[in-house]
Amino acid sequence: MNFKRKFQIGFALIILAFVMGCGPKDRASVVSETTQENVPPNIVWIIADDQAYSDFGFMGHDLVKTPHLDKLASESALFPNGYVPSSLCRASLATLITGKYAFDHGICFNDAPDGVPYESTFRFLETQVPIPQALKSAGYRSLQTGKFWEGVYTNGGFTDGMTEGRRAGGKGLRIGRKTMEPIEQFLGDVGQQPFFLWFAPYLPHAPFDAVESYKEPFRGKGLGQRTIGYYANISWFDDTVGELMALLEENGKADNTVIMFIVDNGWLPNRDGESFRDLQNRILRFDPRSKSSPYEGGVRTPVFVKWPEQIPVGQYDNLVSSIDLFPTTLAMAGLPQKDNLDGINLLPFLRQSMSLKERTVFGEIYYHTSVDLDDPNVNVTHKWARKGDWKLILNVHDDGKVELYNLVDDPMELSDLASLPEYQTRIDELRAEIDEWWPSE
Repeated sequence: MNFKRKFQIGFALIILAFVMGCGPKDRASVVSETTQENVPPNIVWIIADDQAYSDFGFMGHDLVKTPHLDKLASESALFPNGYVPSSLCRASLATLITGKYAFDHGICFNDAPDGVPYESTFRFLETQVPIPQALKSAGYRSLQTGKFWEGVYTNGGFTDGMTEGRRAGGKGLRIGRKTMEPIEQFLGDVGQQPFFLWFAPYLPHAPFDAVESYKEPFRGKGLGQRTIGYYANISWFDDTVGELMALLEENGKADNTVIMFIVDNGWLPNRDGESFRDLQNRILRFDPRSKSSPYEGGVRTPVFVKWPEQIPVGQYDNLVSSIDLFPTTLAMAGLPQKDNLDGINLLPFLRQSMSLKERTVFGEIYYHTSVDLDDPNVNVTHKWARKGDWKLILNVHDDGKVELYNLVDDPMELSDLASLPEYQTRIDELRAEIDEWWPSE
């Protein structure tokens, strides 16, 4: 037998011995270790725009249908009691991308004071390390689509993007409403490089211009035109999520991709023809206990996280906050935690290797238009805290008046218990927690 033949037989025997010695469990372990240690997951943040926490099929709404989001939620770790600290969209999105409260990152407004150039407000993000920039050290490429207030997408650390400087997002607002092509092109171009996708379509936000086929299911049910339009836009948004998931599947990216879902702030329709004014005398065409308010209709949001074969599916009553997405994303990418973040890395809890202790979640509500760009204390209107079943709201512009609600007994926050003497100790405790959380002057 010649040397070449002997070599072929010997090599084949070595391979056979390796395969036979590596049983199914061992091979699965090798694959798992490779997935976790050597191939970071792709990470997609889906951010709804102006949608109440209750207005999803998976949250039990009796009219709104969200089949694509329902499917994702059923495959995820779902937190129905999620919160955003601020129910003002620019401040809320800035908290997501920085992992910090608004008083810390400085974006405590939507618009600058009259006469101050919009571009001058981009300086606040320049002092931060946004999540796309943090992910670069793990080799991530990132794409911005949809809402982004902070100028050109590169200001947020994105390598690719749609927004070029216009207020609220400019061309980025076309995603979902007009096109999905930038995402399709990005997925086709990124190759095997891990990626981060900021998917923040301008939906179900007004204008409520969904086509009639989205509106028709809600007609004849005694709903006002704005409610019909809002519900139709929710259906439209849900379909864009379906398109996104189809693109991930078509490009072979679905299996090792984390999906994280949240809403930037809540929104409830007011009755047709009815409007209100806020503290800055702006006309509001929505319920004043939703967007821009400290009430559940403004600050509460479902949060879910899907990572196939890496985290178990289930529903959890624990309180979570949008400030948790940044540290959790760092952990998923295999990056070290940052010392200056107040959020919780949820990954050990999601993998069921750590319990999540009872916590207090905090929030801050600001004027739409800044009074003083550099002083959050001047811009803030309310501070709030939830702990367990209880929520305290501190009205900064009403002589420090407080409101106290038991959210289990009173989820609509209709019965303020603050005037009852038996709750004074609870009020004092929650107020002390807010004072400790808020930075000293």
